[in-house]
Amino acid sequence: MHPAYLELDDLIGIRKELVKDLSKEFGDSDLKVSVDEKTGAITFDSSILFDYGKAVIKPTGEEFLEQFLPRYADILLSSKYKDNISEIIIEGHTDTEGTYIYNLQLSQKRALAVAEYCLSDKSGVLTKSELEGMRSLVSATGRSYSNPIYTASGTIDMEASRRVEILFRLKDEEMVREMMEVLSEDSDTAEP
Repeated sequence: MHPAYLELDDLIGIRKELVKDLSKEFGDSDLKVSVDEKTGAITFDSSILFDYGKAVIKPTGEEFLEQFLPRYADILLSSKYKDNISEIIIEGHTDTEGTYIYNLQLSQKRALAVAEYCLSDKSGVLTKSELEGMRSLVSATGRSYSNPIYTASGTIDMEASRRVEILFRLKDEEMVREMMEVLSEDSDTAEP
């Protein structure tokens, strides 16, 4: 078997295990989060963290993050996974009300507010070693309304679209994806 396939199998196995561990940790918890069963992305309603149209974390949002973040960091920074994580992304998302640029600014401010709260020395949410580990991995970005959530009838679910997602990337995912494309191209052009 080609080494690229073996590396891809390893990454898929690591992602599956990580998603399973995140689902186990948060699936039955009293925290209102959802774990994407394929990607491991964690989503929570922005109303937990922010008032409508605002980017300042509410006291209830701080309480939520104080419960959520140590549990999340404990899994991703564990010896089982830490060497495989290349990035943790905090994404802010909005509904479609207002202009794209207004929502881009709001979503960026919200993502940054979550990152700032989580990674601040003042919050005391994480231990010093967890802070160091998370600081080397976390980025924050706003997505405006570029990825809305739809209802079963196909209309935009405004409330569900206002959310924060925390995603992770594994090391070498991009390289393996590129290798798979090259291998796919090679097999497409190979003569029988």
